[in-house]
Amino acid sequence: MIFDKPTKEVVFLRRPNRFQAYIELEGEEVLVHVPNTGRLREILIPGCRALIRYESGAKRKTAHSLIGAWKGNQLINFDSQIPNRVVEEALLERRIPHLAEYTQVTREKTFGKSRFDFKLSRPDAPDYYLEVKGVTLEGDGVVSFPDAVTERGARHLRELVEARNAGFGAGLIFLVQLENASYFTPNAAMDPYFAESLRYAMEHQVEVAAYTCRTTTESLTLDQAIPVRIEGE
Repeated sequence: MIFDKPTKEVVFLRRPNRFQAYIELEGEEVLVHVPNTGRLREILIPGCRALIRYESGAKRKTAHSLIGAWKGNQLINFDSQIPNRVVEEALLERRIPHLAEYTQVTREKTFGKSRFDFKLSRPDAPDYYLEVKGVTLEGDGVVSFPDAVTERGARHLRELVEARNAGFGAGLIFLVQLENASYFTPNAAMDPYFAESLRYAMEHQVEVAAYTCRTTTESLTLDQAIPVRIEGE
């Protein structure tokens, strides 16, 4: 997916709260918005190379969003607003093999009391509910989710099981917003209940997949499937 707004490489300075950061832009200290409420501590290190996107809109308090940074030589995109758009593009282009037969893709559809990112439809099979989680936490080639406790994330997994038990298809895609990763595993040390819920979902035939992305300063595109591993398996 090619970004629809221009970007620029800058220097990250500090992050006083979840939603704001300061960067150095053309020799000046500038306040920017951070479109990710995760900790990002292993990525946003003062002095690191970072990527901003120019924004527009009368109601905005800042003219830029901080959407990525380099960890060593690897660019990690951490814009939490983009994973659904990347997956939607891949679904429409039939680039996710186990979902390629679905002919209709609808955003944010409700099942019972639950709202999932996508509902997929085809004439010859039940509807399929799909949730997407963006992944930015990486260490030694292993990627994990979440980087902070997420009750909502665990609830989504349990609700996907409910959809599966009701006769619908159900799945979760972990979209890894970087290029080089060997496998995905839940971050049980940070959120044991999420890890337990992921295991529970997989045991109840919720399809769980993880994909890396091709990352550039101007695009983010779904790339390679990587294994999903649960500790102890």
